[in-house]
Amino acid sequence: MDTQGEAAESHAPAPMPRPRASDQGMHALIAGRLEWLRRFPIASWAPIPLRLIVGYGFMEHGFAKLARGPDAFPAILQALGVPAPHLMGWLTILVEIVGGLFVLLGALIPLASIPMAAVLLVAMITVHLPYGFSSIKLQAVTAAGAQFGPPGFETNLLYLACLAALVLGGSGPLAIEGLLAKRREIARSSSDAEPSAGCRGAGGPDGATAPVDATVNGRGLT
Repeated sequence: MDTQGEAAESHAPAPMPRPRASDQGMHALIAGRLEWLRRFPIASWAPIPLRLIVGYGFMEHGFAKLARGPDAFPAILQALGVPAPHLMGWLTILVEIVGGLFVLLGALIPLASIPMAAVLLVAMITVHLPYGFSSIKLQAVTAAGAQFGPPGFETNLLYLACLAALVLGGSGPLAIEGLLAKRREIARSSSDAEPSAGCRGAGGPDGATAPVDATVNGRGLT
């Protein structure tokens, strides 16, 4: 009998160890981090680096064209056979600076991306397409520094891909579009919450509706 009892005790499951205080603290910390990620998903911040690089890149190219003088870039367009080189040159500079600023601030990106994409496509077809895909072509390293070949259309495609991602996915947080949308939503909700003049009734100052008199000019309604 004792042998059977000892065998049963030997096969009984061992008690589970109690979690230590440090393990409980670690679990609470992980749970807090997961809750923070659920409230503020990291994926929603993905447009921020795209806006920064596209906006700054376009504005930098526009200001660089201005720094070389007002006639330098139109002369390049004239050599490429672009019609109305002075007009197209200034339009290109305007698109790069203003469009880059809109992307940087997150304002009117779907509208601003149209002329920006046009500038990229024209530059890709007229300048970069004959030189292939790669934009970095290291040819030699001399005493004067690294020597590169003509750039291809890789950078143009990267800018186009970033613009497409911003148009399809939105401008993300910290954007003027989001702030304006919130203000419109608040104004709409406040206007919907206010009762219309016809629904207030003809009550007194406390808002109570005045009782309807059963007579009109001393005569009954019937």
